[in-house]
Amino acid sequence: MVDDHTGPAPELRSLQPDEWDSAYGNLLRAFGGLPEADEERQLWRDLTEFGRFLAAWDGDRCVASGGAFSFRLTVPGGASVPAAGVTMVSVAATHRRRGLLTAMMRRQLDDIRSWGEPLAVLTASEPAIYGRFGYGAATFQLDAEIDTVRAGLSVPDGTDDVRLRYADPAEVLDACEAVYAQLVPGRPGMPARLPGWERLGVLDPESERGGASPLQCVVAERDGATVGYARFRVKPSWGPGGPEGEVALSALDALDPAAAAALWRFLFDLDLTSSLRVRGRPVDDAWQYLVKDVRRCRPAVRDALYVRPVEVGAALAARTYRTPVDVVLEVEDAFCPWNAGRWRLSGDAKGAACEPTRDAADLALSVRELGAAYLGGVSLTALAAAGRVRELREGALAEASVAFGSDPAPWLPHGF
Repeated sequence: MVDDHTGPAPELRSLQPDEWDSAYGNLLRAFGGLPEADEERQLWRDLTEFGRFLAAWDGDRCVASGGAFSFRLTVPGGASVPAAGVTMVSVAATHRRRGLLTAMMRRQLDDIRSWGEPLAVLTASEPAIYGRFGYGAATFQLDAEIDTVRAGLSVPDGTDDVRLRYADPAEVLDACEAVYAQLVPGRPGMPARLPGWERLGVLDPESERGGASPLQCVVAERDGATVGYARFRVKPSWGPGGPEGEVALSALDALDPAAAAALWRFLFDLDLTSSLRVRGRPVDDAWQYLVKDVRRCRPAVRDALYVRPVEVGAALAARTYRTPVDVVLEVEDAFCPWNAGRWRLSGDAKGAACEPTRDAADLALSVRELGAAYLGGVSLTALAAAGRVRELREGALAEASVAFGSDPAPWLPHGF
């Protein structure tokens, strides 16, 4: 999707409910043309906020689309900040190089600003596209192919006190959502799920099982209360030496180490299986420190959530900082020029302020790097080593980099 602004531009306007099928069809075509199950298609339609979605039309044909869900995203310090979840961005292959993508991004960021949302976030099918619009990779996720026979597992005290039971995923959805909701304030990058979003976790179209079982669920309980859950599928397989089944983890959340360990041990020990496939987990996920041989897990890290400050001052003031910080940032932002200039950020673990200033700058960076560092998972020091942040006052880089950091690591638990 490279724009060179040639040819007439189709009409760009807000998406109407009776136009949704056409826009969604264009999106599916742009991503390979594979049809989705009816229940999945219906869910995305139900979640669509029509005042926040755009489409471009060439006559009666939708040739481009993009939208923004209304989220509240946890930031360092635990605050829940309004954020636009940019989604369903597509341009038909027949209409590339006409400026459609740039026009949608321009309109969308102007809209997000008018809605009073200081952040825009997205997951990128092609990361190279979105950097030029100010989005920086802010969270990463861990994948693994675990040899459960050889990796082994050592669990903490109290694990045996946790009771596990099978449950229908839909029947225990409310209890599982209550566990998730308790975890949201404690980890940057997690969105508070608005009504309807809980259905995403129990979608189970046969076309996406890959030969595995229907979605299964085990809940962890202590003293009658749900303290964790795991959703997964099992794919049976047999080799010359016997069973070689695979467990594919869909989701696992727990309120304490013992509950988490009980769930991981269950997944490692499932009969007739010898491997566990893990996708999209936090980079500091606890299972890495429970296994006896991490080399048997083949961990891999990949990018996840991209963050773009739409209002730099409001975004930086909305989070807290691990250590006291008082620094002037020279921000470059050609696409949203209201952000360009010098901003004085002062704050600590209790709160922060960020206002325009004429004082001399201590650090210089683009809004893309500011987005990458915003949730505390990418250090300003690392970005400086790559030449993406310039230190203008000695000591300012170390001061700001430590202050921006976060424990635990930021994490996006699911796509949108």
